[in-house]
Amino acid sequence: MKTVIGIIGCGRIANIAHFPALSQLEDVRIKYACDLIEEKAQKMKDMYPCVENITTDYHELLADPEVQAVYVLTPNYAHYTVTMDALRAGKHVFCEKPITVNYELSCEMAKEANERGLMLNIGVCNRYHKSVEMLEQMNREGKFGKIYHVYCSFRAFRSIPGLGGPFTTKAQSGGGVLIDWGVHFLDLILYILGGAKLETVTCDTYSEMAKDMKQYNAPDMWARDTADIEHGTNDVEDMVTGYIRTDKGSISFNGSWAENIKDGGKFIDFLGDKGGARLDYCGHFSFYDGSTLEESRPEYDIPNMYRCEDRAFIDSVVSGEKTRSHIDNILESARLLDALYRSAEKSEELKF
Repeated sequence: MKTVIGIIGCGRIANIAHFPALSQLEDVRIKYACDLIEEKAQKMKDMYPCVENITTDYHELLADPEVQAVYVLTPNYAHYTVTMDALRAGKHVFCEKPITVNYELSCEMAKEANERGLMLNIGVCNRYHKSVEMLEQMNREGKFGKIYHVYCSFRAFRSIPGLGGPFTTKAQSGGGVLIDWGVHFLDLILYILGGAKLETVTCDTYSEMAKDMKQYNAPDMWARDTADIEHGTNDVEDMVTGYIRTDKGSISFNGSWAENIKDGGKFIDFLGDKGGARLDYCGHFSFYDGSTLEESRPEYDIPNMYRCEDRAFIDSVVSGEKTRSHIDNILESARLLDALYRSAEKSEELKF
């Protein structure tokens, strides 16, 4: 028996991640590809012949009793509305990260799903990355001893995406580098630490590199097709730094879409009293044993994490079992994101 799904939103994440992954799952029927821009939906149907229909109105697929689950791959600002509509229509939902741009609304989404007995998974793909799975297991097995601090860096040289477009327009994205990149790093840290709970957070954000968009210089630009340098908006942060205390260790971080340092790097250091590890983001890791003083860098294959998370969601729809990416397991990450922005806005530490 195949699970019948509809995909709402045929933009970048749909194109590079979920359509390729879902089209390879033999027990899935993609009955609808939906986008407000019909050409985008048609492009997905042309690229993936398994797509049966296209529509510009997501209510059409929600009204179809054959559809069991939907993927919400819209811009951030629409996650809440589309997801809630889908849940109220009795559909299981996979919603891309961030859950939404507001913690309280994220909690409402979780409540709606649980009251209706429906699955609501969030696109925290790194929880299905092989390296993250291995580090989480190593922590449970005590290989690190006590992890007392985690440091993470997600820094880049002049890489503001789609300048002037949806990425840098707060009303659509909800924020800048923190909500775009930082949420992935911080969520996987909380996951590896074993469901860490917040105690205090402090954060500062900066928007310095493209105050005058026309004068911004960059070697290249991700999502250049969405940019609007001439008439668009840039009211989000391009750099963030902060410090987090949890019940399972502290976390410090620095992140930037753009800075005048070329090799800031994307990595995470886990510091334990028995061992430590450096994870190269989306790559492998090195482990440092405190008793033998040896460094090891395991060799292993890394399956496609999007395919793994999509596989887990489809399985949960069938089984009714909540996975590591179920919204109930992601709410602390949403709470952290919300708190960091509030701390930066108030220029003060927040306590929980």
